[in-house]
Amino acid sequence: MDLSMVGGVLLRGANVYTPQALGRQDLLVIAGKIVALAPHIAPESLPGCEVVDLAGHCLCPGLIDQHVHLIGGGGEAGPHTRTPEVRLSRLVEAGITSVVGLLGTDSVTRHPESLLAKVRALESEGISAWMLTGAYGIPSPTITGSVERDVALIDKVIGVKCAISDHRSAAPAPAALANLAAQARVGGLLGGKAGVSVFHLGNSPRLLAPLEAILRDSDVPIGKLLPTHVNRSTTLFTAALEFARAGGHIDLTSGIETPFSAAEGVARAVAANVPLARLSISSDGNGSQPVFDEQGNLQGIGVAGFTSLPQALRELVQCHGFTLAEALCPFTCNVAAFLGLSMKGELLPGRDADLLVLTPDLAIDQVWAKGKRLVENGKACVKGTFEE
Repeated sequence: MDLSMVGGVLLRGANVYTPQALGRQDLLVIAGKIVALAPHIAPESLPGCEVVDLAGHCLCPGLIDQHVHLIGGGGEAGPHTRTPEVRLSRLVEAGITSVVGLLGTDSVTRHPESLLAKVRALESEGISAWMLTGAYGIPSPTITGSVERDVALIDKVIGVKCAISDHRSAAPAPAALANLAAQARVGGLLGGKAGVSVFHLGNSPRLLAPLEAILRDSDVPIGKLLPTHVNRSTTLFTAALEFARAGGHIDLTSGIETPFSAAEGVARAVAANVPLARLSISSDGNGSQPVFDEQGNLQGIGVAGFTSLPQALRELVQCHGFTLAEALCPFTCNVAAFLGLSMKGELLPGRDADLLVLTPDLAIDQVWAKGKRLVENGKACVKGTFEE
């Protein structure tokens, strides 16, 4: 590429984390891609290039949130408790430049087709988006009639989701779960995708026994199974650590604070000899936050936000002694590697220009997605189609 003939954006003087710490670097973005990363890139050789001075700031990959209820969740207390669709500004103001949407408890009034439409809408509005087919129940709701076909044939479908060890699940038999995971796996092979299976975990004493049955009774690799919400109880987290030490990946939820936060969970996992590369943090954003008593009666309900995601990043650094390079991994490169998103999660030439600019105290200053600035001074400067 002849850089003298094209415009672009030159981000100068930031402390760059790819997420590996590179120190002060200049980064050049052209046509939505990172094309150069070097200690000095001369702006005078780039006619028409916008120059952005980021001296004193940290420049990092945009966050990848792999668990978001894009078209809303909830409904556990009736139709009036269905949460609304997510707005673009709420995502990007939390530093999210890539998102994976999914369904939850309600697959009666929510549908995979509607989720696919929302994913495509967010792509049009400026960020990158994918989805999981399925929902809590089995048989899974799908678009084409099967999980395998959804994953193989629909570009934005990269896996499947269901619920286990929860009183809201469909109490799936081990064979049905194994078949679900196998379909996602084969669909991924046919479609050139990750073909992952994501499992919502509740408070059941069964813990990870359903996943153990899949591994015992089928040939689905452990690296294609992802238990999420594993920090919702101490006993569940202990079981998840064993799963991770055996080669699996586990996902912690930033919106869960009890018995401990996602950041504390990552710190505990690393201390328990779980490789950092097998850990991720997602928000469960826009999903309902129901509170049930021991008999399964609903006691209250709220809505999960997204600010807990960058808060967890800061907590890893400021409270648990992680370097920023280490702390970024569960939000960026770890997620991209697990989901097979080869253009995401790292700041390298040729990758998508999804960028997070942090102040020295790790507050969000700017967010760029596909080379376009969507957040400035911590506030969205580009909003969704119907946002005021």
